[in-house]
Amino acid sequence: MDYTDRETLVGLRRELHRVPEPAWCEFQTTARIVEACRAIGVDDLHVGRDVVDADARMAVPEDAELSKWRDRASAAGVDEVLLDEMAGGFTGAVAVLERGEGPTVGLRVDIDALHITESEADDHHPASEGFRSEHEGCMHACGHDGHATIGVGVLAAVAESDFEGTLKVVFQPAEERVGGGKAVAQSGHLDDVDSLYAVHLGLDHPTGEVVAGVGGFLAVSHLLAEFEGAGAHAGAHPEQGRNAVQAMATAVQNLYAIPRHDEGATRVNAGRAGGGTATNIIPEEAFVEGEVRGETTELMEYMKEKADRVVRSAAEMHECTVETHTEGEAPSAESDQSLVDVFSAVAGEHGGVDSLVERDALGGSEDATYLMQRVQETGGQACYVCVGTDHPGGHHTPTFDVDERSLAVGIDTLTDAVRRVASEQP
Repeated sequence: MDYTDRETLVGLRRELHRVPEPAWCEFQTTARIVEACRAIGVDDLHVGRDVVDADARMAVPEDAELSKWRDRASAAGVDEVLLDEMAGGFTGAVAVLERGEGPTVGLRVDIDALHITESEADDHHPASEGFRSEHEGCMHACGHDGHATIGVGVLAAVAESDFEGTLKVVFQPAEERVGGGKAVAQSGHLDDVDSLYAVHLGLDHPTGEVVAGVGGFLAVSHLLAEFEGAGAHAGAHPEQGRNAVQAMATAVQNLYAIPRHDEGATRVNAGRAGGGTATNIIPEEAFVEGEVRGETTELMEYMKEKADRVVRSAAEMHECTVETHTEGEAPSAESDQSLVDVFSAVAGEHGGVDSLVERDALGGSEDATYLMQRVQETGGQACYVCVGTDHPGGHHTPTFDVDERSLAVGIDTLTDAVRRVASEQP
């Protein structure tokens, strides 16, 4: 199969769109990527535990959830040897293409999907064209199917070019839970990378527009707080209970009371909460899942510290106990100007680009920042780019889709950027 062919790449994107898998469950997705990498002739392909630092993984699902997705991949015909390598949710891949002496250039793409039920409307392109999600309740609603396709396309194009050096393409799992970036960054695969690009489709930029340097990442931390009290009959003996829901509700209310900070933007959100078993029972258990963000890593840490204090104080106020866990986390980061300049230059020469934005702020969070920081800390440079795509629904909505014309724009511009960076580095 020719992965430099545009129709083949669109077909790959649609294959991946049909089988979306959430964080650390990307068994079928990884297998399809591995198949493509082998067809391209990748010299060194890392899968399984070799992709990540196992101790640095975050937001890993329970074993039963991992088994469900593994069994689904097995039923779809994924090779059992490969599934064994990915056992325990060790999904994702790192493809290394060696083409003689020269610098090492990296490209990071993410591959996981979201827990969203995809639209069945006739005007939703994947539904009308027959590649809507086959995994009900899960959907590629942020373009990661396109990102994975771009990664494969760049690998294939660079392999057939006059590129001299080493290209590493990281197919990263678990971005949507900000759970995979740190584990990949600490794996060692990036420690010899001289220049790293990361890419995202859309971000409210239309097809034909690209952003050469995305910044303004909000550092983020995901919090899970589990409260435990004591149950009692709500009518006969309410005084004997210690109400875990009451503690949780107090925590939610006061999370939103954390003072803002004069050094920059901060955010807090309680996204999921629950507890109790019946209306006539003082609830013994409750939980809240939320997040805090900051314009800088330091501001996120400020919010995290305050949130932890709120949660502990709420538990104490209602004579409950609480256990808190960090479910996912990512720092802030900035794109290096030299790589912004390179991408700007090659994008300006590309016929599919009709609008070039040098820099823009993301306004959200991304755990590619872990990889960017790792490369920068080891003496390299990093840059996050956006390839615009018309999408009828917003990111993380049931009607999200990408304009497949943007795949070629992403592949061509990033291929040229990789080649130019390699040729210009000593």
